[in-house]
Amino acid sequence: MIYNEKKVETLRQRYPEGTRICLDSMDNDPRPIPPGTKGIVQFVDDAGTLHCKFDNGIILYNKT
Repeated sequence: MIYNEKKVETLRQRYPEGTRICLDSMDNDPRPIPPGTKGIVQFVDDAGTLHCKFDNGIILYNKT
């Protein structure tokens, strides 16, 4: 799903670069990141995907 420009801008305002996040859960993933893992938002791309780097070194691209 690709969001319209207004939705992407809203996500960028809500999750600016450097925002600390905490993962709640990952369903149906063969190598899930453990719940409660913390990280930072690197950026939100033009499709509205959050690019995050977690404290354990894992990088994840997550569609909100």
